[in-house]
Amino acid sequence: MRLTPADHAKVTAAVTAAELTTDGEIVTIVANRSDSYHDVALHWALLAMFLMLAVIATVPDFFLGLLDRADGWSHDYSKGALLGLLLMLLAAMFLLWRVVLSWTPLRMALTPRATKARRVRRRAIAFFAVGTERRTEERIGVLLYLSLAEHQAEIVADRAIHALVTPETWGEAMAALIEAVRDGRAGDGMAAAVERIGAVLAQHFPKTPTDRNELPDRLIEL
Repeated sequence: MRLTPADHAKVTAAVTAAELTTDGEIVTIVANRSDSYHDVALHWALLAMFLMLAVIATVPDFFLGLLDRADGWSHDYSKGALLGLLLMLLAAMFLLWRVVLSWTPLRMALTPRATKARRVRRRAIAFFAVGTERRTEERIGVLLYLSLAEHQAEIVADRAIHALVTPETWGEAMAALIEAVRDGRAGDGMAAAVERIGAVLAQHFPKTPTDRNELPDRLIEL
C-alpha cells in the first residue's frame, strides 16, 4: 500500500487546519514497515530444526527404517555416521526454513503481533527523538506514526503534552486511523487521526497570537 499525492495533500491540509486551533505541532510519518524481522525468521528456522530433532529422538527406529528402505538394504550404521547424517538433516531443515522465510509476506504473517507492536513503537520513538522531541519552544510536539505492513500506528507526544494527556486520550484518533488503514484508506485515516489529535491539543494548548509554525506540516513517507 502506497499513499497517493492526493493522500499527501489531504494529510498536509489536515495538519495545517489542526494547527490553526492550537500552539501544538503535529508531525506525520508513514513507513512501509518498521523492521525487516529477519530475526523472527531465524527463530522459526531454529524451532523447526529442534522440532525435527525432537521427533527423530522420539521415534529413531522409524527414521532408521526409512534409511534402510531408501536402498533396500539393512545397514549397521556407526555412531559417527548416524550423527553426521543427523547433522546434515538438521542443517537442511534450518536452511530450508531460512529460504522459505526470505519471502517477506510469509515472514510478516509468522511474526507475532506483540513483536510487531514493539518494533513499531520503538521506531516511532526513534523518529520522535530525531525529528520532534524538543524541537518546539514550548515542547508541545506530537508525532503520528503509521507503519503500513504491520497495520500498526503510534502517537508519541512531547513532555508538556504527556504531563496533561493520558495515552488513553488518543484512543479515538488511533481507532479512526487503524479502521481506515484496514479498509485501504490510509490517507483518510491519517487525516481523521490528525483532526482528533488537533482537537485534544486545542483543548490543552489553545492557539495564542505569538504562536509560529515550528515543524513541517507535510506528510513524510519513508
